[in-house]
This record gives sequence, structure tokens and C-alpha cells, in this order.
Amino acid sequence: MFKKFRHPIRYSERYAYILDILTRFVKGRLVRVAQAVGEDYFILLELQPVEGVYIEVGERVYVGREMLRMKIEKILRTLNYSDLTLNAQAELPKIIEKIVCENESRFVDFFNKSDLITIRLHKLSLIPGVGRKYLKLLLTERKRRPFESFKDIEERTGFKNPKKAIVERILKELREDEKYYLFVVKPKTLKL
Repeated sequence: MFKKFRHPIRYSERYAYILDILTRFVKGRLVRVAQAVGEDYFILLELQPVEGVYIEVGERVYVGREMLRMKIEKILRTLNYSDLTLNAQAELPKIIEKIVCENESRFVDFFNKSDLITIRLHKLSLIPGVGRKYLKLLLTERKRRPFESFKDIEERTGFKNPKKAIVERILKELREDEKYYLFVVKPKTLKL
């Protein structure tokens, strides 16, 4: 069930946010581990912090190239949502919202550049709250001028709280087995 963490470079996370810290047995030793979510691809990770280094829930840590890590010794494995502790599951929505807020331009860019998945299905229609009416308004308004912020999207289209809708979509992709993934790297695409 649990496999060693390895995946293609194109899906490697550089930073992750700590969701929970606990202890468990790794290779017969009781060690401190942290559950985290990646900042770029929302990959759920189990990390082994460097012994004696303090980390806390909500902290952003570097998990990229091994030689540059200061607080994380190893990436132990990828996790599914069901592997997360209850504390990590409770922390996840706050952290996802924080990531979306701090990277607003990335998600506004999604509204500006997303395209069709199939002839009859647009990526925007997978965002909670985007029905035919808002899809048409979003497409019309972005042709006139690209959106600049979540507030701009809301003011020009009437689509309420696009930030919250993005957070909901990311959480849905993490919790459930989806046919289409917009923001989360599909678990099946990771080579373990």
C-alpha cells in the first residue's frame, strides 16, 4: 500500500506546507514525520524532518533538491487524502486557501487561459459554481481584456468568490477520484 516516493522531475515539488507532525516507525526506529501538501502540484507528502530541527504546522518548507534542504531530511512517500491524520485533514483547507491567495496570479491566469477538455466540456465548467451563464460571461469578458485579479473576475462577471471556488475544486481533486484534474497531479501519473 505505501510505496517509496519517486516521481518524474516535472512533477517534483519545491516547497510544501506542513499539515501535521507525528511520530511513527520507519525502518524499525521511532521517528518524527510530517504530513505536508506541495505548493505547485498539491501532492500530499510524508516528510522526515532533520533531527533536532524545529518545524511547525502551517510552515512552508523547501523539499526540492536534497542538497539544498535545511529542514527536511527525506521525502518518505506520497499520501492519499485518506492517509492524512484528522488534524492534517482539518488544516488542509486553510493551507490550500493560503496557497491560492499567495499565488493569485497563477489562478487568475487559469481563468484567462483555460480551454476545452472535449468538444462539449470546458475546463472552467469544472469550477464549482460555474454553469453555462457564468461560463459564457467569463469567456466573453476575458476576450475583451484578461482578468487581473479575483476581484476583477467578480466585478466584471458577477461570479461570486472565485478564490473560494478554486479552493473547493482543489480540495475535491484531493479527496475524490476525479475524471479530470485541473490543479492536482493525478495520483496515477506519479511513478512510484
